Order: sequence, then structure tokens, then C-alpha cells
Amino acid sequence: MSTQSTRLAARLMVAPSVIVLLIWMIVPLAMTLYFSFRFYRLLTPDRSGWVGFNNYLWFFNSPDFWLAIFNTLALVGGVLVITVVLGVLIALLIDQPVKGQGMLRILVIAPFFVMPPVAASIWENLFMHPQNGLFSAIARGFGAQPILFLEQYPLWSVIGIVSWEWLPFATLIFITALQSLSSEQLEAAEMDGATPVNRFRYIILPHLTRAITVVILIQTIFLLGIFGEIFTTTQGGPGSASTTLPYMIFKQAIVAKDIGRAAAGGIIAVILANIVAYFLMRGIGRHLDN
Repeated sequence: MSTQSTRLAARLMVAPSVIVLLIWMIVPLAMTLYFSFRFYRLLTPDRSGWVGFNNYLWFFNSPDFWLAIFNTLALVGGVLVITVVLGVLIALLIDQPVKGQGMLRILVIAPFFVMPPVAASIWENLFMHPQNGLFSAIARGFGAQPILFLEQYPLWSVIGIVSWEWLPFATLIFITALQSLSSEQLEAAEMDGATPVNRFRYIILPHLTRAITVVILIQTIFLLGIFGEIFTTTQGGPGSASTTLPYMIFKQAIVAKDIGRAAAGGIIAVILANIVAYFLMRGIGRHLDN
């Protein structure tokens, strides 16, 4: 009886916060779903009306939409590959007993605390600028022509900027995982004649599986909504070369003032995010249970 009353009391205390959270999530989602079936533009609010699935059909019939889907998935995949591979390597280097190890870790993690628009602006003006950027100065030093990164390789440039921002997060997770690895296990493998490559392949990498899974799951959730870096650097261009689904929705809502189409794009983005999350949980989420 006491256990049941305790559970009831716990549920009653948690209920208000759960209800507020549900309202906070459901009301905006319901309004977005409602406007996605309506013709509603801020420039002509008096001409609103029910249009059914026309807003969704506009997206599916637009070539820019499929390019935006591809760019979104390419951005997520590219950043994940770069941050996981480099994160593991950097974590292995930082985990070595060297002088100033604490300061080195702070320097590696520092970029994660830079706001996305600020980080994008730094890369655009200090590194990728065709006249005054560091990369152009290096190219001229070798007698080569500077590369117009944001014009010639816009999507790869954005991927590089976002990877620089998220690399510290992955590195921090991997360092934490490495510190939980038993040094006796590595010493025993070394005494048995295992090479560094074999120790990494058969001991360190399997130990990092859970950490890699966590990094992929968390980063994917945030990377699907990347916007600030694109807005600061390429504005989705040239043309639609670096336009992602969030940026395409932004252009419909803010530039075209078309709330109906923007709402439809928002619902499509929610569905896409849930599909990606489902396959991630089915594909790699099982490692969390091991």
C-alpha cells in the first residue's frame, strides 16, 4: 500500500511538468500542421484558405527540394565521418601522458563554445577569404591560385566549418571513454607482442563502440537542423548548391513570407528527422544495450 501511494505521489508531482512540456511541444506542432494545409502569406493575409496537400506537392515537385534533402544528408554524413575519425585520433593523442595535458584538452574543447555564426564568420574571413584568408596566403606562397572555397566548394566548406565546431564534443566523449579503459589490459596485450595497430583494432576500438554510438546519435539530432553556418557564409548558394532543408524552409518563411509552404516544409523536416532517428536506433542504437 505504501509503495502504491508513493508511486501515486511521485506521479502527481511530476504530472504538472509533463503536462506543460506536452503543451509546449504539441501546440506549436499542431499549429504547424494546421498552417501546412492552408494558403497563408504574410504579404496577403486576407487571401488565406484551405489548399489541402498543395503545399506539400510544391516541395515534392521542386528540384531544389530533392537537392536540399541530398545536401542535408551529405552534411550530416560528412560531419559525422570527420568528427568520429579525427575525434578518435585526437583523443588518443591527448590521452598520452604529456606535460600540459590539461591545458591541451582545454584548447581542443574550446571551439565547441564558439557560437555557430561567430565560428562561420571566423572561417569565412580569416581562413577562406580569397584575398586576405590564411589558405589563400598559403596557396600564393606555393605559387598557386587561391581556391574560392565558398564559391567552388560551398557544401564542403560548410561541412568543414561544422566539423570544426563539433569535433571538440566528439573528442571529449572519446577521451572520457579512453580513461575508463583498463591500462592493465593494454599492458598485457603489449607483453604478448601485440602491435599498436592490433591493440587499437582489437582492444581500443571495441571499447569506444558505445562512445561512438552516443556521438553519432547526439550529433545527428543537432546536425539535421544546421542553419546559422549556412546563413552566415553561403546563404544556400551559389544557386542551391549548399541549400539544406532547414535553410529552404527559412527562405519560404522569411524571404517569401509563405507561412503555408514553410509549415509544410517543417512537417517534412520532422518526418525526415524521425526516419533518420529510427534507422539510427535500429542500426547502431543496439550498441547502447551491450
